[in-house]
Amino acid sequence: MQVSIENVGNLERRLTVSLPAERLEGEVKSRLREIARTARIKGFRPGKVPPKVIEQRYGEQVRSEALGELIRETFNEAVSRENLRPAAAPDIQAGNAEAGEFRYVATFEVVPDFGQIDVAKLKIERVVASVEDADVDRMIETLRQQRRTWEPVERAAQSGDLVMVETWAEADGQRVPAEGAERGATVVGSGVMIAELEAALIGMSAGDEKTVEVAFPADWRVEALAGKTAQVRIKAVRVSEARVPEVDAAFIESFGVSGGDLDRFRAEVRANLERELRGALMARLRGEVVEKLVAAYEGIEFPPRLIENEARGMARQAEQQARQQGQQGVTISHEVFLPAARKRVAAGLLVGEIARQHGLRLDPKRLNETLQLIASTYEDPQQVVDLYRQDAQLMQNLQARVMEEQVIDWIASHADATERTLSFDEVMRPGQAA
Repeated sequence: MQVSIENVGNLERRLTVSLPAERLEGEVKSRLREIARTARIKGFRPGKVPPKVIEQRYGEQVRSEALGELIRETFNEAVSRENLRPAAAPDIQAGNAEAGEFRYVATFEVVPDFGQIDVAKLKIERVVASVEDADVDRMIETLRQQRRTWEPVERAAQSGDLVMVETWAEADGQRVPAEGAERGATVVGSGVMIAELEAALIGMSAGDEKTVEVAFPADWRVEALAGKTAQVRIKAVRVSEARVPEVDAAFIESFGVSGGDLDRFRAEVRANLERELRGALMARLRGEVVEKLVAAYEGIEFPPRLIENEARGMARQAEQQARQQGQQGVTISHEVFLPAARKRVAAGLLVGEIARQHGLRLDPKRLNETLQLIASTYEDPQQVVDLYRQDAQLMQNLQARVMEEQVIDWIASHADATERTLSFDEVMRPGQAA
């Protein structure tokens, strides 16, 4: 095997690999002979199919597979021999065999030379938190509210009641809607409706009507009312009060806790909250570590093509989300994602380099614990575990996630780190953090 290297750019390399053509042809013939031993083709006995028939039927597929494996094998051998570390999969251009030689050209970007990464200089703030009994109580109260039912009442509406309403508005002499009224519902005090209308419902009984002056925001969904002050006619159609279930055996069993055991129910609620908290704390830590790590290497050039591909992928994802939200024909330039893509690429390469420099390896125990944690959120955990173990792509993604978490933890434990204690709510609802 002959290898030549060309520096196309600061981080881009062009690798030309030449091989004896017989190496590829020998592998193709070997595979075709193996197929011929067991191939079942109508009109021929097993093992007696003529080589030409085997070639016609399987030749193209076998040649493609053999070529792909040969390129992967020799490319890895070549970059290892030349001490190159590709930042991503190469772009391969394969030629035809000529004069007894097969040649292909691989173009790729390499990982920048970071030197020895000293994470001890990074100043990291690590947030810690725990699930308290009060957090479990609040979650159970939330579950009660989610299971509430509504019962119509004759009295006037008050905060917390569900009120069915009919409304129409008039602004600049235009009635909206032109005929009839819009029907809707709101829980008084929830903030679903405009504040003036929701406040007006307090004290209204079924059948009562009232006119309220409302200043609509400029981005209001109804164009005829956006940014205008209108007279809104509101009618209370029905007033209902909430019936919140007690935390009794029936309520507990509805969440799959057999026997309605309260202690077991609270334990399961706590376990769910702890799982959510663990994920949120890791997300915070990852954000903190990545921010400081990338900033420390701001002057490093990262692979431009890899960054551009990442940005294009982010743009495609944003377009897909827009379509799912009903926005058809949306085109988003990848350029708006370039800063975020650079940060993502930089983080991935730096984390990978730290793992390489310090010999960090995937912890099978942590991988299994993470898999069990994911599976525990489903009705049949074992089915989820089996799915991951049978799907190579799913397992590969999980391994990458766990490995990244391991490295993030390692960085935080070796950096200049300080701890900050927050409550469960402050972690889960960042806007509440001091």
